[in-house]
Amino acid sequence: MPATHHSSAPPTSRTKATEASETRPVRSADTGPPAAERSSADDDATAVGRIPVLDVRPVVQQGRRPAKAVTGETFEVSATVFREGHDAVAANVVLTDPRGRPGPWTPMRELAPGTDRWGADVTPDAPGRWTYTVEAWSDPVGTWRHRAGIKIPAGQDTELVLEEGARLYERAAAGVPGSGGQRALLRAAADALRDESRPPAVRLAAASAPEVDAVLARHPLRELLTASAPMPLL
Repeated sequence: MPATHHSSAPPTSRTKATEASETRPVRSADTGPPAAERSSADDDATAVGRIPVLDVRPVVQQGRRPAKAVTGETFEVSATVFREGHDAVAANVVLTDPRGRPGPWTPMRELAPGTDRWGADVTPDAPGRWTYTVEAWSDPVGTWRHRAGIKIPAGQDTELVLEEGARLYERAAAGVPGSGGQRALLRAAADALRDESRPPAVRLAAASAPEVDAVLARHPLRELLTASAPMPLL
């Protein structure tokens, strides 16, 4: 899962996009996207969470009219996402189909390092009125990996850092649905981090294996979730 560790202020200028204007206000949430129903007072207020989501595009007339797409063709959803401090942040897009069913979310990538601008390509596969929501969140596993990559080679707080990682992987495993191999992979990574019979660098590498990364990309450990207002799409 892409994540950044820098901090910055929100940009003072915005780029133009087709049929796009300013974004609607965003709302913070502890779990899942916010409800679509909003009062006129809500529309006049700007509410941001610990990780703001700003300037969501494409958007037409501040979301009062739907953006347009072609069934089966891919388009890019983008947003400005940032946070205070140096902890890792990540984002994703959720498409909700005309029947109100949210699809699997699509991870976003930082479009250019240091810009706080994130994007993802999505594809509506049926005609009708859709919505899309951008979710931004703190990535504690990404934050830990960044710190461990500095401290473990330097021999600083080695066992403490590895134990912290093991607990994060156990939390991530608990969030994986079902009881199959994906959950077992994360638990095995936690066990590897605690295996004092192996060198610290080997234990760290085992927790960053490609198969482990694949599970975390699909089922990341998310904190401080902030979701944008649902944007209409025709």
